[in-house]
Amino acid sequence: MYKHILIPTDGSPTADKAVEGGIEFARDAKARVTLFTAVPEYQPPSEAQIMSRHLVVPLWEYERTSRDKAEAILEPAAARVRAAGVPCDTSYAESDHPYRAIIESAENRGCDLILMSSHGRTGLSEFWYGSEAREVLTHSRIPTLVYR
Repeated sequence: MYKHILIPTDGSPTADKAVEGGIEFARDAKARVTLFTAVPEYQPPSEAQIMSRHLVVPLWEYERTSRDKAEAILEPAAARVRAAGVPCDTSYAESDHPYRAIIESAENRGCDLILMSSHGRTGLSEFWYGSEAREVLTHSRIPTLVYR
């Protein structure tokens, strides 16, 4: 049924539930997996930061650090997916709107399912921290399975 599954993760224990569930799901479906994470976008220094001689991180250094952070999240999960005999690749994007990056990655890679976790926040904490899962469910045309 499903042939290519995108599993977004931020490396948290909650996201790990989706990785573990995704391994079983993909193995049963004989599907391949793309693990995905989003890291914050580079914020150029303000004029005030430059004038005050505040430590400014160059773009190239930020990109390297972002890549390293993404790999630190994705590689351990990818090793578990591959150890289960499921074909797997990884991808990341710099984005301040992770749900958009998740949907865009799934579309660009031809994924036919997004399988992700939810922290299950409600009330004020959902308002404050938001819900990437809810945003993906609301905006994506790709079927989405949410683990809690």
